[in-house]
Amino acid sequence: MPGINSPLALLALLGVQQALAVDGSWHAPNATDINNLDKVLDSDGVYGFIFDSSQTPDKEYGKYNWCNMPHTRPREYPKAPKEYKLQYVEVSNTFPQESYPWDCDDEGLFYYGEPKNGRNSAKSYWKGYQNPINPFQPSGFKGSCSFPQISKEGLDDSWQHGRDLFAVYHKLLRFLPPQLDQSKVSFRVTNNMITSQVAGMLINGMYGIRGDVPLSIESPQTDSLEPKYSCPKSSALFSGAKDAPNTPWADHLARTKEFVAELDAISGVSPSDSGWHSSFDHYFDNLSARLCHAKPLPCNINDTSKCITRTQADKVFRLGQFEYSYMYRDSKSSLPASTSSLGVWIAEFAQHLRDQVAGKDGKMLYRHNVAHDGSVSRLLSILQLDVMVWPGMGSEIVFELYSKKKDTWGREKEYFVRVLFSGQVMRSSHPDLGLLDMVPVPILLSYFDGLVGEKARLVPGLCGN
Repeated sequence: MPGINSPLALLALLGVQQALAVDGSWHAPNATDINNLDKVLDSDGVYGFIFDSSQTPDKEYGKYNWCNMPHTRPREYPKAPKEYKLQYVEVSNTFPQESYPWDCDDEGLFYYGEPKNGRNSAKSYWKGYQNPINPFQPSGFKGSCSFPQISKEGLDDSWQHGRDLFAVYHKLLRFLPPQLDQSKVSFRVTNNMITSQVAGMLINGMYGIRGDVPLSIESPQTDSLEPKYSCPKSSALFSGAKDAPNTPWADHLARTKEFVAELDAISGVSPSDSGWHSSFDHYFDNLSARLCHAKPLPCNINDTSKCITRTQADKVFRLGQFEYSYMYRDSKSSLPASTSSLGVWIAEFAQHLRDQVAGKDGKMLYRHNVAHDGSVSRLLSILQLDVMVWPGMGSEIVFELYSKKKDTWGREKEYFVRVLFSGQVMRSSHPDLGLLDMVPVPILLSYFDGLVGEKARLVPGLCGN
């Protein structure tokens, strides 16, 4: 009987995949307080979510923590049944981000070039400089940080993230090699410098390396991970979901005008600044960053007795969660918008699965992608997560490829994928995916291929290019 590496076995896999007709349509997420606008506007708190500490007590681990999202670690890791053998892992995760100063003197952003063979470079780094002469002052936080920059606490969280992943996939499962082997383990970042800041700490957390490690990076014009390639139809779909009248999005903006005016009056944001008033994104980022780093909420620069309250901040956080749920799951256009703009990366991952099953991926065991909340949100949208949230700092999606013996002799194998989000098995609203726990590879490949085509052949058309 042929082994999995034989042409006949591969043809059998492809034949099963082609015979499947996995539904590629949008399926609504669960109805919860998160996507119920009445509950969003009239509730207190933020569903028990954490916004003021990156430390989650062990007994509460798994709870949403914006400052440091739960991730795969040994204490909570759900081990697969013994008959399944782990063959490959691919991870995608986000990076951990006035009148108050924000200084970064406890860290450095190192920027320098060095010949691989030749003289050494000084370890030069950027230090933010506030020019007292320049009449044109930047908005936002003052101080020595050079935004975009991860705080020291965020760098420490990234290191711990790497340490926890290594504790699972090396120490617990004996899957990853004890030392970094670049033929088996690779790391990828985007052109946003924050992803490289995170990757360096994460790699050291995994392998204790202080030396050179390459980070794969694509052209800024065509990067599929961020994603940055031109996709006009996706942009139009995302914009249309926000611009159309008589939608939950339009309703939430109309019903929060007075609330936004209150925030503007305290913060000093101009009512005509569209960037702060087309969504709650900016207020969410600003207020959550302060709370995560134990900084006070902002006060009016002319009247320090007028400050944004925690109750107001919580309302901003609820509205931010509502917006992400609408943009990436509740709106029916969210699936085609996400599929087209992240479709190339989806096709890359699908090819990794094919190559693993066919024995054509060399020695590769583990790929790690350091991405953005927009990347992870699109991926959750494509997988049709049943309860959508705004991916917090360090949000993580893990794909695990398993093999299982098909017969007593073990000369043929079946392949399955398990997907973890926030360290636990993800549940999809899609009826063919459901609980993403040992989904047969042909089903997942059929779903992805139906959306983006093998090797992303459908994506240019989906993008209108």
